[in-house]
Amino acid sequence: MFSIYQIILPWLAIILSITSLFLSSWIIIPAPNRLLQILGVGAPEVSPWLFILNIISLLTALLCIYQPQIQIITCIFSLIGLMLCGSVLVKIAPTQMQMSAAIQQELGENYLAQIPLQVSAKMQPQPFSLANSFRGIPLEKIRHKKDILFATPGGVPLKMEVYQPEEVGKYPALVVIYGGAWQSGNPHANYKFNQYLAARGYTVFAIDYRHAPKYQFPAQLDDVRTALNFIRQQAAEYEADPENMILLGRSSGAHLAMLAAYQPDAPPIRAVVSYYGPTNLTEGYNDPPQPDPLNTRAILTTFLGGSPQELPDEYKIASPINYVTRPLPPTLLIYGSRDHVVQAKFGRRMYETLHKAGATAVFLEIPWAEHAFDAVFNGVSNQLALYYTERFLAWALFSPKSE
Repeated sequence: MFSIYQIILPWLAIILSITSLFLSSWIIIPAPNRLLQILGVGAPEVSPWLFILNIISLLTALLCIYQPQIQIITCIFSLIGLMLCGSVLVKIAPTQMQMSAAIQQELGENYLAQIPLQVSAKMQPQPFSLANSFRGIPLEKIRHKKDILFATPGGVPLKMEVYQPEEVGKYPALVVIYGGAWQSGNPHANYKFNQYLAARGYTVFAIDYRHAPKYQFPAQLDDVRTALNFIRQQAAEYEADPENMILLGRSSGAHLAMLAAYQPDAPPIRAVVSYYGPTNLTEGYNDPPQPDPLNTRAILTTFLGGSPQELPDEYKIASPINYVTRPLPPTLLIYGSRDHVVQAKFGRRMYETLHKAGATAVFLEIPWAEHAFDAVFNGVSNQLALYYTERFLAWALFSPKSE
């Protein structure tokens, strides 16, 4: 007579094995649609967790499944899952070395020596921490203000959130622009990142802008420029230094950050950080990713009101790469090799174009990362990106060459 546990446990082992392999498979399988894109983004970022899950499923199969054939199959599933997770973990060290070499090549081998000790002491001590993958990146107390109205274009209230260090002072202004295909999102996005940077000595302004399709380009750029003017005018109230302003954006927000910083009449901007931002909208339309889970062409058509064939001038005006005709603020570009929304090759072309124009630019590529990889704040990719982002920001503010 089999006990109820002898009946249930094998089935649980089989289900666990299938589930762990299914989740791990998205480390290499490109998502075909918006729903599965969530798995494609998250799987590599939680690969340490998935690695443990596959170990548990392997042990469960060995201990709880009594039929040899089924046991062998479930063990194979678990081993495949382990290999997929391991493919990310074994790349962390060489990727970190490549990123370190890339930033040293552009900023100088001794760029860290130019950062004051009191600033560098607050930074992450290493590019990747396995402990942080499980417990989370530690966050410190800060001051946080919400619902600060900065403009009402056409009657639309635009608000920002401000994250400030706990101690009163005067801090560099870090303006953060969220992504969302120019169609969605809000200033509260990536709040952990904003809290983290505020604790490192920045006044972080997370700003809003109007969304397509109701409001098409250049409404979004106008709103960002309005926000920058507001921040400069109200800098003293929020303990920000308007002469030490940096723009940072993600995806469509990165596009707006570059576009705003590269305008001929832009206010003084010390640096720009682009997380997987579109740089050439014409090429992005003509050469969409394969697969294309978010429908890139539909997004661009909604944003600009038509195709490049219908609106060539609008696409040109809305592409940051077309403004790189002179030295511009130092720019950090971070992309994922597996990005199926904004392909990494466009970031590399932007890097090359900035270089030719005499601008300082750093291009960092994460081999396993998908679009929006930093949505998992303690994920593998975001740890690497955060490590080099905070060093780039500090260099841009304190290096004599960045003056």
